[in-house]
Amino acid sequence: MELTLRVNGTLYELDVDPRVTLLDLLREQLGLTGSKKGCDHGQCGACTVLAGGRRIVACLALAVSYDGASVTTIEGLEDHPLQRAFVEHDAFQCGYCTPGQLMSAIGYLAEGGTADPDAIREGMSGNLCRCGAYVNIVAAIGEVA
Repeated sequence: MELTLRVNGTLYELDVDPRVTLLDLLREQLGLTGSKKGCDHGQCGACTVLAGGRRIVACLALAVSYDGASVTTIEGLEDHPLQRAFVEHDAFQCGYCTPGQLMSAIGYLAEGGTADPDAIREGMSGNLCRCGAYVNIVAAIGEVA
């Protein structure tokens, strides 16, 4: 199927299998490997991207469903305050979940998320960190909120 997608500001016209996920398209066809393939079941959040400004788990999204959409991946961030806050609060540990955590946090804040730690934990509950850096992640998001 023909698909037009704007990713990180660049327009792509692609021919894709209708069964391909947005994550696989980003990683395998466009070479944007920042979004991670963690569980491949939508449960870990490592593949979180913004589509039309809203956070989605790209491993469950069929690429053809986003025809004409604007998608932002971790590669599309340009010196976002959350990136600096994650570094300052040591909120990235091994780094595997960091792209998904950052994209989800940006979505959380865009949705009107507050600096309340309980609200942040609830808003970020779809993103897992195997290193257990949750306290630092919450602190980083709270600082920016």
